[in-house]
This record gives sequence, structure tokens and C-alpha cells, in this order.
Amino acid sequence: MLLGRVLAAPVKGSLWAAAFHSSSFQAAAAPVWTSDSVRTGVIARKKGMTSMWDEAGSRLPVTVLQLEDVIVTDIRTKEKHGYSALQIGSTTKKEKNVSKPLRVHYENLGVGLREKVAEFKVSEDAILPIGTELSASHFVTGQYVDITAPSIGKGFAGVMKRWNFAGLPASHGVSLTHRSGGSTGQRKWPSKVFKGKKMAGRLGGTSVTVQSLKVLKVDPEENLVYIKGSVPGFDDQFVKIKDAVKLRGEKLFPKESMPPPFPTVNKQ
Repeated sequence: MLLGRVLAAPVKGSLWAAAFHSSSFQAAAAPVWTSDSVRTGVIARKKGMTSMWDEAGSRLPVTVLQLEDVIVTDIRTKEKHGYSALQIGSTTKKEKNVSKPLRVHYENLGVGLREKVAEFKVSEDAILPIGTELSASHFVTGQYVDITAPSIGKGFAGVMKRWNFAGLPASHGVSLTHRSGGSTGQRKWPSKVFKGKKMAGRLGGTSVTVQSLKVLKVDPEENLVYIKGSVPGFDDQFVKIKDAVKLRGEKLFPKESMPPPFPTVNKQ
């Protein structure tokens, strides 16, 4: 009796009725790129340098970067983590080289093991599902990117090589200290060497970002991105590529490529 009264009772509220109407179930619309949208970056490997020539015949130095099995491995959301970001993994890794806790972590995410993982902050409309593949077509020819990688380590270096000091005179009383740093402090006050004083020490091996580099060519078949100029790091080094942060809109992407692939290239 109670069930009959519930079924016979009129449905109140159009929202409740629409939720169970067959025509109300529609696929989510694809996100639209805006000037405030922030796309994810990718991880690539530096393959070396070569040359290209422009229409005027001028030679351009080019760095070749290759994407290897780049996928989305995890998601950061504002509701759970306080910010929106994507965790990107690159280059498959053998199971025997991964610890059990990390292996179980990847299994719970439903993705394969990856050798290199990095996180890129994105806007909420640029979030991609876990397992999404990212290719070189994510970038377009003519756009500008920022590239981050560890610089080549040069070991312990003196002040002339590390900080471009002029050194001491070559003569006039200077003996055996021509490449030294000279005075590093005072006497009675402050009786110490200030923090941050430029002195001899380890040179290189730190994270370096080169901004606003132009993409000269994209090769979707080989997953190659050709970048104008030099890129930090040695050959076969992992580097992070993302859209240039100091440029927006038509200054970031060429007019003929607007809007850019968003949130990434559609392979369908």
C-alpha cells in the first residue's frame, strides 16, 4: 500500500523529473580554450642539437626533444588537494626496478610504471583523465614554450668561472693568487662573512628554466619537437616543456593555430 501511494504520488520539482528522463542524459561538452586557460606541460628527452634554415637562408640552431610514452598518471583537484594539477609520467620502466609500494601505487591508478614523473599546474577546464596519452601534437609550430631541466654539472669551480670575477692583477706585487676572490669581509664589524657571498663552490647541476623559446617544427610520427636555441641539460636528459607563462593569447600561439589543441590534441 505504501509503495503504491509513493508511485502514484505526483513528482514535485522539475529537476527531479528531468534527472530520470531519457532525453536529459547528454555527453559533457568539450572544454573551450580561453586566454585564461592553462594547459598541461609534458616530459621529453633531449636528443641533441642540429640546424635548420629559414626562408631567408639564415641558419638556426635547433634542439630536438622527443616524447616517450607520455601519459597522465594522477590528478590533483581543488576539492581534495587545494589546487588543480596533473601528474605526468614519461618512459616505461621495468617492474624489477620499482619498489613494491610504488608498484602498488601505479596499479591502483591503473597506469603503467614510468621512469620520470612531474607535476604541472593547470586550470580546472584543462584537467585530463588518468591514462590520457600526450604526444608532440600537443604543441603547434610557431608557439612559445618554457623548458626546465637540470643544468650540466661542472664540479667545484673558482670565482672567475663561477661568478665571472675579473681576478687579481697579473703583476705589480701579486704572487700565486691571480685567480682568487680577494677580500670576503670586514674586520671588527660585522666580524663575519655575509650569507650569499659569491665564493668558489659547485657550479651547475641545478634546475634551470629557459623562457619563451619558439617551436620551429613538430613531427607527430616520431613524437619530436624542434626548439629554436639551446636547452639546459645533457643529451638524453629529461626536460619539462610547457606553454610560455610570460605570453598569452595570440602572442603565445600563432593566429593560424588559434585555438590551440585543448586540453590536448584529439586523436579521434
